[in-house]
Amino acid sequence: MTGWPSGAQASSGCAALLFFVLALCALAVRRARPGPGVRRARLLLAGGGTAGGGRAGDGPGLALPGRTGEWVGRLRRVVRQRRELLCLPVGCAVAVLGKSVLPLIVGALAVPLVRRWLAARERQRERERRESAVIDMCGTVAGELRAGRQPGAAVSGLREAGLGPGWPAVPAAARFGGDVPDALRKAGRQSGAEGLQGVAACWRVAVDGGAGLAAGLERVAAALGAERDQREELRAQLAGTRSTAVMLALLPVLALLMGVALGAEPLRVLLHTPTGLGCLVFGGLLECAGIAWTRRIVRVAEGPGKTNGREREK
Repeated sequence: MTGWPSGAQASSGCAALLFFVLALCALAVRRARPGPGVRRARLLLAGGGTAGGGRAGDGPGLALPGRTGEWVGRLRRVVRQRRELLCLPVGCAVAVLGKSVLPLIVGALAVPLVRRWLAARERQRERERRESAVIDMCGTVAGELRAGRQPGAAVSGLREAGLGPGWPAVPAAARFGGDVPDALRKAGRQSGAEGLQGVAACWRVAVDGGAGLAAGLERVAAALGAERDQREELRAQLAGTRSTAVMLALLPVLALLMGVALGAEPLRVLLHTPTGLGCLVFGGLLECAGIAWTRRIVRVAEGPGKTNGREREK
């Protein structure tokens, strides 16, 4: 039951799946296409273009390259946003080469796993961006306070600080006389914005006890910057371990390519014989166990703070 009756049926099935993936991409591009009013405004504001799709004085045929480039750009954005769908064409290609349905099934099962991995990477990037934004915010507000501005006026001007959806309540509270420390604590509950909890404490002490807010913000920024530098140094030290793990994970693929180059037909052995199927399942389990073990080693080496941050995100 692991092989296909003929190569024609395999090709037709993979072609149908590829057509389905392309249809999904086209539907996503279609939905992402802006309305006619938005396109007309873009053309008029871009430099004197006409509402019909080209510049003034150009023929209608000259607008086709621009539209083609626009569609290509949208397709690229969709591919970047749905990169996990690339597992399906890869599975189709391996299925055609091996004349078996197993790579197609594995590619379909890998889509949610790859999506989860990409989402985790995006959350980590967002967390790091917010941490950097907190440091920049502390430095900016401290500089304005040193220049003589009031704390409320210094914070109310930072509407787009890149600190997530909870930040707009902070400048609003500073502008209209609200509870700024409470707004800072609520904004600090987001992943990566935990430094705002320290800013809230400094603000409370400065308001209640008359202490210097600028000095407190500078200390918070220095502490967050030192923690970020330590994390980057640790990440640089672990780069060799990550590279070794990636190289070891790719060794089976390189071995298969070498077998194909030597004419040993490894795909036929792995996908169409009981011994090959057993080796494939056992090797896949060992591969997953090795990757999980390496990730655990790296996670433990990164420290408890990193693990706690991931738990808060979950």
